[in-house]
Amino acid sequence: MKAIRIHGFDAVPVLEEVAEPAPRPGRSIVRMQAATVGHIDRTVWRGSFLRHPPLPYTPGVEAAGIVVASERHEVGQRVWLRGSGLGTLFDGTWSELIDAPDEALGLLPDALPMMLGAAFFSPTTSAWVALHEVAKLQAGERVLVTGASGAVGSLAMQLARDAGCTATRVDPDAGPPAVASADLLIDTVGGHVLATALPAVRPGGRAVLIGYTAGPALQLDIAHFLQRDVALLPLNMFRREAAGRAAAPELLARLADGRLHLDVQSFALADAATALDWIAQRGHRGRAVLVP
Repeated sequence: MKAIRIHGFDAVPVLEEVAEPAPRPGRSIVRMQAATVGHIDRTVWRGSFLRHPPLPYTPGVEAAGIVVASERHEVGQRVWLRGSGLGTLFDGTWSELIDAPDEALGLLPDALPMMLGAAFFSPTTSAWVALHEVAKLQAGERVLVTGASGAVGSLAMQLARDAGCTATRVDPDAGPPAVASADLLIDTVGGHVLATALPAVRPGGRAVLIGYTAGPALQLDIAHFLQRDVALLPLNMFRREAAGRAAAPELLARLADGRLHLDVQSFALADAATALDWIAQRGHRGRAVLVP
């Protein structure tokens, strides 16, 4: 079978022939129909993630496909895959056949295309957990979102409005938003964009920190920050994966019936390097998905 292999951190991904996985207890083999290229894949690939598989390795933490061998899941079942060490502790999803822990699989509704099944988990559950589990969103609140053109930011906007809130995007090119004009900031960008947006949160408000595509550092005037009294709340989806998995069926249903929308961009499996570059470009829309 064909798989993308990484032979050194930050090295060019290579499409190679590798041995097919053999069935074994506690694991399922899935024929990949779509596999997502995300920022976590890029971070692992660059060698800057907290954990990484031994080299050489196959990247990919998310995918969708059809079960071909499993003791727990029915052969022929449509599934999505996420986590449980895929692409971070051992080989991941960027291969024609995926060898995954049974617990990494979830049922994918027939109404949902494979590309959406591969791409949905990280952005939809991140947005949902950020709003409902971390921020404890209340109806009627005013929400600001940075990076609203991206997958997580776009979904945060949609979910906040569905919850009866006012959601407004932060445009970094249009100047800072009005001071104390929001109850909650959902920040998917970090860096100077976060620093500029923070004064817009009212005293006693919250800011949930999700990403740092504009930079990992935040410089604060501590005296001003204490006076603003804004809670900075980090989102760690590894710790909150159970909450994400619990929300997944509802989020899949909303995607299937059109209540939620997620943009996806397809790339051939051989074009994994191009996909990694694409997701690093400012202003790209949606998620990159590899197809065999």
